[in-house]
Amino acid sequence: MKLATFTHDGTTRIGVVDGDDMVDLSVAAPDLPREMLAFLEAGSDAMLTAREAVGGGTRLPLAEVHLEAPIARPPKFLAVGLNYADHVAESGLDTPEHPTIFNKQATCVTGPTDPVHVPKASHVLDYEGELGVVIGRRGRHVSRDDAIDYIAGYVVVDDVTVRDWQFRTPTWTMGKSFDTHGPIGPWIVTTDELRDPHQLALRTFVNGELRQESNTKELIFDCFKLVEHFSTAFTLEPGDIIATGTPGGVGILHKPPQILEAGDVVRIEIEGIGEIENPIINEPEDTAR
Repeated sequence: MKLATFTHDGTTRIGVVDGDDMVDLSVAAPDLPREMLAFLEAGSDAMLTAREAVGGGTRLPLAEVHLEAPIARPPKFLAVGLNYADHVAESGLDTPEHPTIFNKQATCVTGPTDPVHVPKASHVLDYEGELGVVIGRRGRHVSRDDAIDYIAGYVVVDDVTVRDWQFRTPTWTMGKSFDTHGPIGPWIVTTDELRDPHQLALRTFVNGELRQESNTKELIFDCFKLVEHFSTAFTLEPGDIIATGTPGGVGILHKPPQILEAGDVVRIEIEGIGEIENPIINEPEDTAR
């Protein structure tokens, strides 16, 4: 299934994408939660009910709804650096013996077509196309062999990065967590539809120009290993997102650097999932609170 959060006629709820249609679960299965995190927390029974509802219920043309971030506020937004050999090589660093881990704050999450801000604090903005893993079941000390049983599905992620802020300190969270710097979507493709996440073509385009091209088979630490690694230290929860790392071709390491500017459009495509496409704009004045 393709599980989506969408807005139509001023109301946000969840649905299942079926071809060019959105099956509105608030009508097709009204007893289900109307928010994605609560839906994932409801477990396998909710998944089964949603799957059975696809054959009936209200359908809306996909073109007439606004796709939101599938999970508006993930409990944890975890990310992995230096997880493709070509990106390690272009960075001039050694291949890590263990996953390089950082956090993105949940407030950075935005939708698959929503604007990404060039922040007031910096103009050194960069893209990172990545496969995202969505956790569907609470777990600790999960083995690699059992990891798929704890995964709800997969999304496309742009790990947008403010490079000068990233490298001010040894930890990267500040440079990775500006508001709007976590586009995800366009929906969650569940594991029954996408069983093997390690054979997927990944491409990133800026203004139609191909900047990144790789395949998830090139991950140094694969999705299941990452679930094992994270859950060694802390409990994974439904709705957590793991951004698995970006391949080579990031803008800052081009010669000369190709930094994002207002007016640019970034599109990231992952085979078997779909695409996100976000316009780059200057941070509006009204973001001050």
